[in-house]
Amino acid sequence: MTSEERREPLLLNKREKKHYYDNCPGCKMDLHKAGQTGLPIKELFTIWVVVLGTALPISSLFPFLYFMVRDFHIAKREEDIGSYAGYVGSAFMFGRTLTSAIWGVVADRYGRKPIIIFGTSIVVVFNTLFGLSTNFWMAVVTRFLLGSLNGLLGPIKAYAAEIFREEYQALGMSTISSAWGIGLIIGPALGGFLAQPAEKYPDLFSKDSLFGRFPYFLPCLCISVFALVVAVGSFWIPETLHNHDSERPRQDSSKALEAASDTKDGNESAPKENLFKNWPLMSSIISYCVFALHDMAYSEIFSLWAVSPRKFGGLSYSTADVGEVLSISGFGLLVFQLALYSSVAKYVGPVMTARAGGVLSIFLLTTYPYIAMLSGTTLSVVMNVVSMMKNILSISIITGLFILQNKAVDQRQRGAANGLAMTGMSFFKALGPAGGGALFSWAQKRLDATILPGNQVVFFVLNVIEAIGVLLTFKPFLVETQNIN
Repeated sequence: MTSEERREPLLLNKREKKHYYDNCPGCKMDLHKAGQTGLPIKELFTIWVVVLGTALPISSLFPFLYFMVRDFHIAKREEDIGSYAGYVGSAFMFGRTLTSAIWGVVADRYGRKPIIIFGTSIVVVFNTLFGLSTNFWMAVVTRFLLGSLNGLLGPIKAYAAEIFREEYQALGMSTISSAWGIGLIIGPALGGFLAQPAEKYPDLFSKDSLFGRFPYFLPCLCISVFALVVAVGSFWIPETLHNHDSERPRQDSSKALEAASDTKDGNESAPKENLFKNWPLMSSIISYCVFALHDMAYSEIFSLWAVSPRKFGGLSYSTADVGEVLSISGFGLLVFQLALYSSVAKYVGPVMTARAGGVLSIFLLTTYPYIAMLSGTTLSVVMNVVSMMKNILSISIITGLFILQNKAVDQRQRGAANGLAMTGMSFFKALGPAGGGALFSWAQKRLDATILPGNQVVFFVLNVIEAIGVLLTFKPFLVETQNIN
């Protein structure tokens, strides 16, 4: 019996079950995927650019936030600047916490594309206004609105799960986390290089110019311009949500549709599962939230620690120095995610990748208080290498958990599931900057403590959180499921 003869019964079974709906964007996407050959470069680029556009403003403020809060003159003591900086940093994620689940439901009802367009447009408006902030409360409000009205990240993960064939699912999720991670690194790099341009580049920007009067506007403006280009380009991306309610199904006999194995057209009317009872989903979300808390607290603390004076155990870096470190980290992360992550996940699996990343992160963070004792070229080299490794490990963890979440639900609930994940993650990430800033300020007031003095207690607490996340990746807590389309 030839391979074609053996394949014929399978094709006949699929022909019996699958239907094609002429005007359904989801069916059109399935046909496109089925006929697709080779690496989906266009789709990968689309996902990467959209996620980058929404990730850049999230942490772009961290390198200059210390100086921005100082210029607001709201902190009475230098040691209190970290606390106020934490409130500004938390506002974005607090807003996202309140609305992520809603945006997920809207994406499941009206489609992924409208949410993508609206979310990137919101970045253009409120990130620009944040750069023009003249006081503490304007900064907090604009960051809150930026987070609450941009519900893009949950739906874009559902979009990626639907736009790629199954063999490219890991690469698709890796692309999201890569763009996300690059955005969380390049954003601060832009903030570091472009903030206070009148002081750094007096030949180009005078103190009386717009950028002299608003020293933190230039990095925000650059990110907003990029987001505007992404928002306009998003009008031409395809929709992936199935919409069969108003159409009569037509049997389709094309081999392309027969080969499309990742759509459950025959189950459109089945009742939706209670997501809270889906333990594979919930266990991965809970683990994801713990690691998200650690990552956001680390992002806040790293920038505060790097720019704080040596007398407080910091590195006395300038915003440009922080930008340089984060730029190098971003380049290393990009290379790893695009060239190596898929192979690593294929051979060891997403769970083991996340677990190993957490353990190695703990060892790295233990070295940070001692890195502050270095100086000169040695400090620069060591800091760049350690920062790159730390960011690679963090994104590897998040990517693995992305994959587990999207495997746990079918397409009809993927937007809601990712919205639920974003709600939990955003809540914990809102705690990260506020808690990290408060912890950092407290640590600077106990430099002479007997146990874990100064910044040692900061990195110890970060390690405790990371260790909890690692423990949650073991059975019976974390449960994997087979791929559900």
